Amino acid sequence: MKSFSTSSFPTDQGDVLNTALMAVRKNPQALFTSFQWFLYAAKNTVYFTAFSTETFDKEKLCDTVAQMAALAPQLTHGFVGALPGQPFPRNMLEAITSIQEVDDFDGYPDKWLDDGQDLYVDKELPLFRVRVIVRRGGPDELGRASMIMVRSSHAIMEGSDSALLTRSQHSSHGTMSDQGRKVSWRKKISFAAAAALTLPIHMISAHLLSPKQVEMGFSTLVFDRHRLRKVANRLGVRQRSLMFALVLYALNDGGKGWSPDKIRGIYTMLDSERHDYDDDFFRVRSLEAVFEVSQNLEEFVTRVDATIDDVEAKDITKMQFLLNTMLKAHRTISRFLPFLYSDRFFRYNGNYDMVLTMVPPHRTYGDLTRGLIEPIYCGSYHPGSNLCTFVPGRKSITLNFSMRRQFLPQVEAIEGLLVQLENQAE
Repeated sequence: MKSFSTSSFPTDQGDVLNTALMAVRKNPQALFTSFQWFLYAAKNTVYFTAFSTETFDKEKLCDTVAQMAALAPQLTHGFVGALPGQPFPRNMLEAITSIQEVDDFDGYPDKWLDDGQDLYVDKELPLFRVRVIVRRGGPDELGRASMIMVRSSHAIMEGSDSALLTRSQHSSHGTMSDQGRKVSWRKKISFAAAAALTLPIHMISAHLLSPKQVEMGFSTLVFDRHRLRKVANRLGVRQRSLMFALVLYALNDGGKGWSPDKIRGIYTMLDSERHDYDDDFFRVRSLEAVFEVSQNLEEFVTRVDATIDDVEAKDITKMQFLLNTMLKAHRTISRFLPFLYSDRFFRYNGNYDMVLTMVPPHRTYGDLTRGLIEPIYCGSYHPGSNLCTFVPGRKSITLNFSMRRQFLPQVEAIEGLLVQLENQAE
């Protein structure tokens, strides 16, 4: 994974806040980039959850959320009555937090993972919620006293924010594009031309090919990092490639899942080299990859690694810049023809089989995450899309699935595939 900068490009924060306040009075999402607009309109959500040795009451939870919002001021954006960058009043903190007692932690975190659509119901509340479950009778034999979950609209949070907040660091975005690194006019014209050709196809396909309804489900797995490192070293591949391959091989189920020949996927990465054509909020880049299927597991792992080599040897900005151009066009069209942007439109997954996201390492440090213990779970939900988010910690890594429900039974096969690769080394 490439490194990424936690800082944005210089801006006058006083002017920014004044401009923000004026803009959102008429339209709460006025400051959203086109990428943010799309994720908001699609009702995409993300979550963070982990066990804690700490216990919580309402006052302590509200104080924690206030501290989190101070470190991530983007949480104050996007809802009716928002005061961007300003602290939340106490009554609002109480409205977006909840605590529940439970007898045990059996079945968690999967037990409380959902699509988070309630975030979009009350337009006068912030686009995130924080829930805590507290074990009745105190900590269990593992020292776990509680579990905390933060759910947010994907429009205001991404994986790098979660990683920074886990370290109790600021995750303010500011201006993320670099106006000093210009994309040539020739490239901009080519992106505009490609978007003009692709957008009508995308619109028609979304309304004709996306399902009228789709049943989604959630699941998580945890692996010790040393197991993955050992197998990856033996095969001479990246750990990232190994994890991608295990997921794709299991879910494809010998060709019955998607295809016996090829798997079309998108994976994301972070890049410290920004341009003027980058999104002003999101740090992440999306890359397209087509993985050739092999029924031999080891061969498939090496093919995935080779495919990633090929993809990243080329221009890694191209797909993201084209996507940014299309999203800007969609946002403009939606102002005049809003009926085109129905739930069914946003349910379209572009005929991609799987989206794979590796977020930066999550390592707890500082006051905000005091008491949190590994493993740490983070994931995202997009209606109709199969997603897996990989979250590395110090000792463990979690795999967090949000998928069409028919694929969920195959998640259990991933452990067996890893054992198979481990046994082949003996």
